[in-house]
Order: sequence, then structure tokens, then C-alpha cells
Amino acid sequence: MNNIKKVLVPVDFSETSKNTLNYLAGLVKSSPDIEVTLLHICAPEQELSSSLSEELEALSKQWSDQLPLCVSRMEQGKLVDTIIGVQKDLSSDLIVMGTHGSHDEESETNTSRLVLQADCPVLVIPTNTRSFKLKNIALALGENTIDNMGGLRALHDIARSFDATVHILTINRNGGRPSVKEENQQILEYYLDSLLYFHAFPQNADIELGISEYIKEQSIDMLAILPRNHTKTTKPSEGRLTKLLTLHAEVPLLTVD
Repeated sequence: MNNIKKVLVPVDFSETSKNTLNYLAGLVKSSPDIEVTLLHICAPEQELSSSLSEELEALSKQWSDQLPLCVSRMEQGKLVDTIIGVQKDLSSDLIVMGTHGSHDEESETNTSRLVLQADCPVLVIPTNTRSFKLKNIALALGENTIDNMGGLRALHDIARSFDATVHILTINRNGGRPSVKEENQQILEYYLDSLLYFHAFPQNADIELGISEYIKEQSIDMLAILPRNHTKTTKPSEGRLTKLLTLHAEVPLLTVD
């Protein structure tokens, strides 16, 4: 992968973290030169202990065969703020984080907060993801002009590495004649160059439901979205759809930021 050189992985020694590392091992298998940092964060009131440090180091060694350039780091502080701070300090190109999700639309999780605050691509791995598979990626594209386009490089890297087909997915809510803005088409042609991709316009009045149904019907292995809460040339959104897709993720979710 040309544009993904450093990956940051928050871990808490749970089964979700182990599943995340297992998925990551499959993702970086073809790129053994990617540097992976396992980050464990202690709460501000929690004491930093040698036993925790040893457990983190043991975890790093355990995965060293599958993640050759694997190092560990321990920090203390608020989880999301600390992850973002370490990402900036290391200039990590991608954050990979597991999630339990939630069916409560009004709730928030650390992962849902992270994807809205991070200034780099974040790959969210649902806790039910048991193995790595990547043949079909859906890129959910709304009606607005693509703003934060640089993150599409990460999508290109991942799709190209596994010869994955990219479904450019626009939910047709009003039943009219679907189309893609000319400026968006030009951006997609540039950033998805050399990839196999096509447009899909399934009809559904509910965007999230339409995306979910398409994922199931087309056996999508990863969903990519472009959060609009960091847009620069258009009015930012509050990120509600991004939060819901993160909370309800059934397949790995890549936020392209």
C-alpha cells in the first residue's frame, strides 16, 4: 500500500481487540512494511502499572509474526482525545478500532465519537467480524460535492491491494432519475483510477436502511463513507448518518476523511 505506512490500533485486551488484530493481519498481509502501533490507554484516574505494560508488550510479541513491524505504546488520558493526539504525534495514516456498536440511536460510543473527530481515515471493525475477506467494497456517496477527497487514497490502496470491486452507492430517495454530479465523477475517476468500479442507485426513502439492504444483497465486505462534519468548501453536517452507520455497523466501516 503506497499511502498507508503507519497504522494505529487502540487495544484493551478484549475479544473485540483480538478480532480487530486478526482482521488487520489479513489487511496488511501483502504489505509487511506497514508499521503497526498497538496503543493501550489508561483512564486518567487509573494507575499505570508494570503489569499492564508487560501485558501490552506480550500482546505485541504475540502478533509479531503476522504484524512484523508491531510496536506498543501506553498512554494515560481520555480515550478519544488521547487516540487523536497519538495519531498526530505518530503521523499515522489509518486508525483501526474495534466496536461493540449499539442499537440505541441516541447513544454514543468511543468509536462513534472517534470517527467524527479524527482527521484521518478510520477503519471500524465490528465485534462480530471473525475473519478477513475483501472482494466487494461499497462507497456510500450522497448528493453533495465530495469535499475531503484526500482520504480516497486510502480506499484506493485497500481496494487495489485485494483487487476488490468498488460499488459507488447512492441511495435514490425520491424515485427520480439517478445521476452523479459531474465534479464528483471527475474526482472518482481520478482517485479510483485502475480499480474496477461501478455506480449503483437502489431506491429507498431511508438512506441507512437502503445502505444496509444493499450490503446484504450484494455481499459487501466493507463499507466506506465520507463524513461531512469536516467539510471545508460546503456547510459541515452534524454527522448523524456517520454516527448511525458506525453504531450499527455489520461489516468493517472505513471513514474516508
